Amino acid sequence: MSDLTAATLEYATRLGDDALVLGHRISEWCSNGPFLEEDLALSNVALDYIGRARMYYTYAAELAGGGKTEDDFAYTRDAREFRNLLIHELPRGDFAYTMVRQLLVDVFNLLYLEALTQSADANLAAIAHKAIKETRYHLRRSKEWVLRLGDGTAESHKRTQRAVDALWGYTHELFEIDALEQSLAEVGIGVNNTGLRPAWLAQVSAILSEATLTVPKDDWAVRGGRVGYHTENLGHLLTELQFLHRAYPGLKW
Repeated sequence: MSDLTAATLEYATRLGDDALVLGHRISEWCSNGPFLEEDLALSNVALDYIGRARMYYTYAAELAGGGKTEDDFAYTRDAREFRNLLIHELPRGDFAYTMVRQLLVDVFNLLYLEALTQSADANLAAIAHKAIKETRYHLRRSKEWVLRLGDGTAESHKRTQRAVDALWGYTHELFEIDALEQSLAEVGIGVNNTGLRPAWLAQVSAILSEATLTVPKDDWAVRGGRVGYHTENLGHLLTELQFLHRAYPGLKW
């Protein structure tokens, strides 16, 4: 396997990890939504992310060879082997917390996927073209909810601002890249995340301002997901996500 193939394999796996972990988190709202329509909407968003994870993992499996499948990436790796960004694994929280996280991630994803559609890797570009359609819908929903909650009752405003403050320090990791990502960006395969922050900050700040919410100071940051250092939350999530496959390895429907 060439160095470029190995790097692309790792890159696709990272993006699959991001999608799988956040998709599982959102799926925890299934049957717990504030009302039926929102319960269904959140379940559909979760399925979008799981589908996205499958596309990235399937491509990673093709690059890895040796009979690997998407299930090997999702179900047989331990927490330290996952490379998702930390913001995706944080607990579900209340509804305001979930919607704020979605807003922060959705704005980033739209910018990121727009750039990835221009990838020199045809498979990554194709995945981005499909995922970006879903992301536009995700962003429309999360923006509407943050505006509604932030500029709503005193209680909804308090909870939404609390979520913004709690999540802000995890957003810095969205815009940091390591040597692998830098090398792929230089050959036109990957995205240079660092250049996305100004547009992201402008969009997020405008939405938060309209929602009567305050943009936090950049006075703390948490990182480590891309090198396998995670919060304890990921281990608990994987225990649930991987249980059936690990209990009955190789089982087919």
